[in-house]
Amino acid sequence: MRILITGITGFVGGHLVETLTAEGGHTLFGLCRQGRWPSALSHLAGAATLHAAELLDDRAVENVLRATQPEWIFHLAGYANTGKSFREPALCWRDNLDATRAFYDAVIRAGQRPRILFASTGLIYGEPDAPGTPCTEFTTLKPASPYAASKAAADLLSYQYTRSAGLDIVRVRLFNQIGPRQPADYAIPNFARQIAAIEAGTLPPILTTGNLSAHRDFTDIRDMTRAFRLLIARGTSGEAYNAGHGDTWQIQDVLNRLLELSPVPITVEQSLPSGRKGDTAITRADPQKLKAATGWEPAYGMDQTLRDVLSWWREMMAGSARDNHQNKF
Repeated sequence: MRILITGITGFVGGHLVETLTAEGGHTLFGLCRQGRWPSALSHLAGAATLHAAELLDDRAVENVLRATQPEWIFHLAGYANTGKSFREPALCWRDNLDATRAFYDAVIRAGQRPRILFASTGLIYGEPDAPGTPCTEFTTLKPASPYAASKAAADLLSYQYTRSAGLDIVRVRLFNQIGPRQPADYAIPNFARQIAAIEAGTLPPILTTGNLSAHRDFTDIRDMTRAFRLLIARGTSGEAYNAGHGDTWQIQDVLNRLLELSPVPITVEQSLPSGRKGDTAITRADPQKLKAATGWEPAYGMDQTLRDVLSWWREMMAGSARDNHQNKF
């Protein structure tokens, strides 16, 4: 397959490239702002041909589509930070809704009809209809942040473009994903980063946190990208599918498991007010529709994922220490 991935140089995009490369038989192209791999993904150089373009630059995107002639498109690009979206809502809405609409219009103008997988989010549901119940694809949408609202709008836009414009779009609603290389903007990698820095002696043995009471449905990113691959082949056009484990972990419990992986005594200080505007207490997916359509089952357990996340941050700290040592000479 000839495959185009928007947002290819992000956390999810890099893991998707690894999934598709391991499968073999595909020609991969990527669309990103800079047109080059970040240092954390330098090992993927040569795995995909990168093209630099802003999704809102309709002429540039159309040229990329004509040059690459993709049969499948994974549309991952967009604004992804819930907390920051309250401070910069205009940018969030632009990058999620306006950019998605512009991208679909470019596909239409290029005269192409590839199969498109649109990466949505489980946060579009907000609080479930009944407290503590899992979200199905029919759960009422009650997004509680600019990020979630903009993704909900882009999700519905994707459905509309299958109806009015005839595009072949499948929507996947991701619940919390974690794994190696995830930025420290998110809770679990932030904990792992602090633990690795404490072990390396660059931070005192005090780990600072925010709210630890929330429950989240965590899925290893490597399982998530397998779900992408299965859905783009087997999903029904116009349909939405939840992607998640179907059970939850309290953030406190995940942190405790990470701390158990470290030989260093660490004190935890909760320095921020409990709860955050736009948060929900419990977020859990009902993934039965995904499983029925594709046969997908997660392969990674939480303990393995956390070991891999912490190992990656330890490697980052070790590499930083080597660089600092070399710079002294």
